[in-house]
This record gives sequence, C-alpha cells and structure tokens, in this order.
Amino acid sequence: MISQPSRHCTVELQALPSRIGQVRRIVSAQLRYWHLDPLIDQAALGVTELLTNVHRHAEPDKVCTVEIELLLDRLTVSVHDHDPRLPQLRDAEPFATCGRGLAMVAAVSESWGVRPQGAAGKIVWFTLPASSPAVALPACPGYGAVSAEHAPARSAVAG
Repeated sequence: MISQPSRHCTVELQALPSRIGQVRRIVSAQLRYWHLDPLIDQAALGVTELLTNVHRHAEPDKVCTVEIELLLDRLTVSVHDHDPRLPQLRDAEPFATCGRGLAMVAAVSESWGVRPQGAAGKIVWFTLPASSPAVALPACPGYGAVSAEHAPARSAVAG
C-alpha cells in the first residue's frame, strides 16, 4: 500500500550539456529512491530529449525547471522553459542526425504533450505507467517537494 499517494520533485537548471547529464542522474536516483527502477531508462531518455530541445531551441534563455511526479500509478516528467514557441513533432529524414527527440519521447511514453503558459513559456511533459510498489514510498530527498496538484491532459497540445 502506498502511504503517500503523490511524490513531487523539481530541479531548476540551465539546459547546458553538462547539466543535462546531472539531471538525468538525479531523475534516475529519485526513481530508484521511489522503487521505480523499471522506469529509469525511459524517464532518463525522455528528460534528456526534452532538455536537449531546450538547449538547442529555447529563447531568450536556457533556464528551465524539470519536475517529476508520481501520482498513484502514473509518473509524469515535465520541463518548463521560458520560450512560448511550441515544439513540433516532425518526420526526420532517415540519415538526419537530429529532429527525432519528440518522436522518441512519444515512442517510450504512455502519453506526452505541451501546455502553453503564454508569455511565461511552455511545459512539455510525458507520462509513464508506474505499478504501485508494495512498500510505502519514502519522502523526497532534499531537492524536491511534495505536491498533489498535477494531472496531465492526454492530448499532444493541451490548454
């Protein structure tokens, strides 16, 4: 039985290549802490792709916030940046070296989408199914906060 139905952690960073690897390790460690080891590879790939998009495309800055939340049987990973332009899922050429990030996120996740935040930017998110662990979830380590408010939409763009 889950003693606390929701776990929520955030990390704010500059989306620079060296920081992307650090955040991937933080997400992986958090999922191990929550006993969600089977989700580590998918979540790490997804957060890497979303942060790479911020690094490559976001204007006016590369500051962003990564949030991971476990709410009952659903893990949601989201990245908020300050660029109001919405990302586009596109078909990459067979030998292209970029342009597949959102397609990879869509392929490994249960659902994904974008929530425009007006002049404040946007939130790009994805969800993964998480089976309920048999043991109570420990509290989030020092870099997180507990929250129960997030319920993502199921469409690619939600308002």
